[in-house]
Amino acid sequence: MIFNLDDNKINDKYKLMAQTIIPRPIAWVVTEDEGVINIAPFSYFIGLSSDPASVLISAGHKADGTPKDTLANIRKTKKCTICMVDEDNLEKMHFTSKEIDKDLSEADIFNIQTESIFDEYPPMIKDVPAAYFCEFNQEIDLGGGSTIPVVLNVKQIYVKDENITDKERMTIEFNPVARIGKSYAFLGDEIAPPKIP
Repeated sequence: MIFNLDDNKINDKYKLMAQTIIPRPIAWVVTEDEGVINIAPFSYFIGLSSDPASVLISAGHKADGTPKDTLANIRKTKKCTICMVDEDNLEKMHFTSKEIDKDLSEADIFNIQTESIFDEYPPMIKDVPAAYFCEFNQEIDLGGGSTIPVVLNVKQIYVKDENITDKERMTIEFNPVARIGKSYAFLGDEIAPPKIP
């Protein structure tokens, strides 16, 4: 079956892409504005480069058409902290997908503990396996639509000590959560790549 995306509704396009680009990592993004900590998950998230260290998140708009708080805060402060989601944080991460008033904090509403590692960046969520401290690079104009891809430069990376299994080889292990369509998934067993003949 062929789907012509020019003819499809935006929700149908999302369903097609979200169920075929799988699994997708989740960026659990922390921003701050006027002392209010905003926490929100984004599954349109990818690493772009390690030199310079860069990632991309795609942020949309609220039901009333205004930019999501994460996007508005990044535009204002030029900073964010991206936390990686493991199995222990799945429920709280999912709760933070709920749209709430800008003056309220998901950290308070859902009892999510945060800790400040660097004064110049928003706090990270406590006990996550890893966190990226990022600065705004640019927005990408896709030529229409309501989703705004945002390129961020990663300036510092935190990795929880117990998730570093080999410091010499810089081997990091944790149980990540991925997005598959409307559902979440655990990655399960790792498979070594086959040897190329």
